[in-house]
Amino acid sequence: MEYWSIGVMKQRILVVGTGAIGGFYGGKLAQAGASVSTLCRSDYELVKSKGITVTSTLGNFHFTPEKVIRDLGEYGPPPDYILVGLKVLPEIDTAKIIKEMVGPETAIVLLQNGVEIEEPVARAFPDNEIISGLAFICATRTGPGHIDHTDFGRLVIGRFPAGKSAKVEELATLFNDSGVVCEVSEDVVTARWRKLVWNAPFNPISVLGGGADTKTMVENPESLELARNVMEEVCLIAAAAGHPLPGEVVQQNIDGTRAMAPYKSSMLVDFEAARPMEVEAILGNGLRVAKRHGVSAPHIESLYGLLKLVDSKIRSQDK
Repeated sequence: MEYWSIGVMKQRILVVGTGAIGGFYGGKLAQAGASVSTLCRSDYELVKSKGITVTSTLGNFHFTPEKVIRDLGEYGPPPDYILVGLKVLPEIDTAKIIKEMVGPETAIVLLQNGVEIEEPVARAFPDNEIISGLAFICATRTGPGHIDHTDFGRLVIGRFPAGKSAKVEELATLFNDSGVVCEVSEDVVTARWRKLVWNAPFNPISVLGGGADTKTMVENPESLELARNVMEEVCLIAAAAGHPLPGEVVQQNIDGTRAMAPYKSSMLVDFEAARPMEVEAILGNGLRVAKRHGVSAPHIESLYGLLKLVDSKIRSQDK
């Protein structure tokens, strides 16, 4: 274990999935004084030799990881935290990927999109603390070893399935010390549904709308009405699942989207790069919850059906 100063241990953090989210927040944790290493595959050579460059509204910075590894066996003793920034896709088995590096005291931080994404990891590591995290940020990996952060950046984290802990508080302190506003929630599952209120309409509509950015979607009356209907359906599903959301959450999301700089959703970025999209995490999982509770969600069902067609085409071309 490394030390910052006499008697103060330096937290060891391993970032798995060093794209826009993992790279940005890993870099901020390093700024706060943590020992941050990264597991890289596609960007390995560049990140190892040159690190990660972040152009950010919070101030541009360069992130040089403590270690850059291609295989988990290169890391060393298990870290205090594994921060997972991987896409939530059916073919990505997060538990299998990180298994080699999870020690008895390792907290697993899932900084990912969607609802009901924690259970597979919690089942695989029943004795480890799972920290669920939500990033409210406009950030894009624009090339190997380069991230463009254009707006926002707030985090909400909490112990899964509920409550707080010393590890959660420690991680939140690190983020806040780095300049990232990080809120600790005792009900992080409800916080996930609240984020889905934005993700469920704007990610799919951006793709199905021919590459629309946020400004285009909220300024077009028809797409805005569709987004509002999808948001209201998410609220109905969340309430049926025991996670009611404030009545003003829909309008707050619309107003917040109007105020942000024009932004391409993460799903649109994946689509334009011909990469598989997070269709199940953002739409499919919520729909399955709706069916369990007998909630009708026709607008979400329509987006899901269309988006599955687009995603299937991308996957067939990739093969």
